[in-house]
Amino acid sequence: MKRILLATVSLGALGLISPALAADADMPTAYSKALVLAAPVYDWTGFYVGGFGGGGYGNHNLDNALGFTGAANYTVNYSSQGELAGGEAGYNVQSGRYLFGVEGDLFWANIKGNDAFALGSNDATNLRWGGTLRARSGFTVDRWLMFFTGGWAYGDLVHTNTDPVNGVDQFTVHRNGLTGGGGIAYALTDNVIGKLEYRYYDFGAYSRGGSPLTPNGQLPYTVNSTYSVITLGLDIKFGGGVVARY
Repeated sequence: MKRILLATVSLGALGLISPALAADADMPTAYSKALVLAAPVYDWTGFYVGGFGGGGYGNHNLDNALGFTGAANYTVNYSSQGELAGGEAGYNVQSGRYLFGVEGDLFWANIKGNDAFALGSNDATNLRWGGTLRARSGFTVDRWLMFFTGGWAYGDLVHTNTDPVNGVDQFTVHRNGLTGGGGIAYALTDNVIGKLEYRYYDFGAYSRGGSPLTPNGQLPYTVNSTYSVITLGLDIKFGGGVVARY
């Protein structure tokens, strides 16, 4: 009799416990799936300063009262070559794979050339220094950045006309203009960035007037100057680094 009573009580208790166990089995288990971390990627956001150096090529079209040469839109054309170096500072913001920023620079240059007495006197132009203030945008792939840039440019140019008889007339012009270009950059470390960049500068035209001739007896003239520059640079970035993605 005792055995029958004990078996009955045990079966009843098991019946009460079974629904609770079943309910627990249906509940989701906390931390049942671990978060999977993707490889960390580089964050380009932040302020940076740096330096750059390279070489440049200038193109100069001189016009005077003699008119154009053949089908060309200038009286005489000459080129200039030389080096430049400078410093820069800027700030970038990265959104997804896209980058937006602003950058300014100042540079020293020695890009000079002349027309080899094409008109009887020798005209020479030397870009001495300049600066820019530009917007930047680009596309990132982790530590790689392809960017484009454009904005305002300033140039200090020295023009010298040398006449074998009447001597030298030299003057300095300060030109506002436009610049645009692009390049690639790579984050060598979390805070050191190397880059290769091309830039085009258009400083418009400057003139040497006369009444009726210039100070050393030449016909008044106008010179249009543009430059193409390639530089290598190294920047130090503050902030940013790498970030984890889930």
